[in-house]
Amino acid sequence: MTEDHSTSGVDPAGASDRDRASGRSAGSAPVHRSRPEAAALWIRGVNTRPQVVDAFRRIRRVLPGDPSFGDPLSTAGPGGVRAMARAADRFLDDGPGASREVSLGALQVWQALLERTGRGRGPREVTIVFTDLIGFSSWSLGAGDEVTLELLREVAKAVEAPIVDRGGQVVKRMGDGLMAVFARPDRAVEAMFAARAQLAEVEVEGHRPRMRIGVHTGSPRQVASDWLGVDVNVAARMMELGGDANVIVSEATLAALEPGFLEDLGATSKPYRRGLFAAPMRGVPDGLRIFTLQTR
Repeated sequence: MTEDHSTSGVDPAGASDRDRASGRSAGSAPVHRSRPEAAALWIRGVNTRPQVVDAFRRIRRVLPGDPSFGDPLSTAGPGGVRAMARAADRFLDDGPGASREVSLGALQVWQALLERTGRGRGPREVTIVFTDLIGFSSWSLGAGDEVTLELLREVAKAVEAPIVDRGGQVVKRMGDGLMAVFARPDRAVEAMFAARAQLAEVEVEGHRPRMRIGVHTGSPRQVASDWLGVDVNVAARMMELGGDANVIVSEATLAALEPGFLEDLGATSKPYRRGLFAAPMRGVPDGLRIFTLQTR
């Protein structure tokens, strides 16, 4: 009589877990590993187990702060903590993992506590930047949600890295654009040219995004995690004038740059000229001069 091995009491699922921990595949000769090596393999498996990752993500949703903290498409956020999260995100594994969620959760709580205490508030001169993708709305209608989100993530990676690297803070993301602030105007201008260069390398489903940029220097008021005031409106108006993927700056920003800075950057400035029949600009002080920055 032939013995039926399929009912011999072997637990396939349990055997699979033991095989992974011992470093052998099913049916192969056993590979002897030290206890630390076996433990490391087991921890790695638990760390990426979907049920464990989902559990930590649910915990993050009830913690103080933004639960999408660390995501390139998170909509909120200035401050050193958020800059740290975006920087740390480059070094964390791209794939989902429980350890990743724990690390971002800790930074999420830290950021919430800093915002509640009002650290860093007070009037001071900053340079404000607004960006916007040209023709994004019409393109996204035909591209579909998945491709649109893929593009936005690639754009965020390309544009935000130069901002963070030069000491800027992403205040908020607005669909296909963002608002950022810098302590120095030269860092802001330098970051925008670097961001535009990196954006030129982005292509999703045959589409290459193009970006218009507005820059203005002033003293807006910081309120919680946002900046308000006339100077913010002026920076937004500069961006709206960006038209054909231009970098538009106000006279205040241009005057705050050190002599020779644009030349060292390989850029020039020329006065912005409105169309003959263009409507008057609203939200901009009378007499404000505006300039277009161009690379040579």
